[in-house]
Amino acid sequence: MATTAAPYGFVPVNRLGGYEGGSFRQLKMTNSYGTSVFFGDIAELVAAGTIEIDTAATSTRPIGIFQGCSFTDPNLNYKLFSQMWTASTVATDILAHIADDPRQVFQVQGEGSFTQAMLGLNAEVSTYVAGNTNIGKSVLSLEATTPATTNTFPFRTIAFVDGPDSAVGDSFTDMLVIWNSETHQYDLRLGT
Repeated sequence: MATTAAPYGFVPVNRLGGYEGGSFRQLKMTNSYGTSVFFGDIAELVAAGTIEIDTAATSTRPIGIFQGCSFTDPNLNYKLFSQMWTASTVATDILAHIADDPRQVFQVQGEGSFTQAMLGLNAEVSTYVAGNTNIGKSVLSLEATTPATTNTFPFRTIAFVDGPDSAVGDSFTDMLVIWNSETHQYDLRLGT
C-alpha cells in the first residue's frame, strides 16, 4: 500500500494507446542556468527558445519532463550525461533530454489520496520542492485536494497504479496521468 509519502516526480511509462516508450528530444539549456533540475521535473520552453524548470502548480505551457542532460563538464573537459542539472554549471553545450510526447503516460505519486471519483479529472502539481541531490531525482507529486475539470491544470488522471504496493484510495495514491492537451506546449487540438 502507498501509505508513505515517497514522491518520485513524473516517470514515463508508455504512450497513450499502449505503445512502448514515447519519445524524447534534446533541447538547449542556457549556459550556467542557475536552477537545479532533477529527473522527473516539469520543463517549459521559455521565450529565449531554451528549456527551464517549471515550478508552478498550474503550469503556463509545459513542454515535457526532464530526463537528464548532456554537456561538457568544465572540470573534466569531456562530455557527460547527468540525471540532474546542477545549478550554475558553466557549459555552452547543454542539451536537456525532455520527454515531450503530448501523448506520453506518466506515473506519479499523489500528494494525498485519490478516490475512484477523481479518475478522469485534471490535477495540479504539488508545491514545488527541489529534488534529491544525492540521486538526482525529482520529488514532485500530484495535488490530491483539488482535482477538477479546470482546463488550466496540467495533468489528467487516466488510471490508478494497482498492485501490491498501490491501490485506489491509498494515503498517497500512485496515479497514471497524461498531459491536459489544453496546457501542453504542443496543443494537439489546434495543431500547434
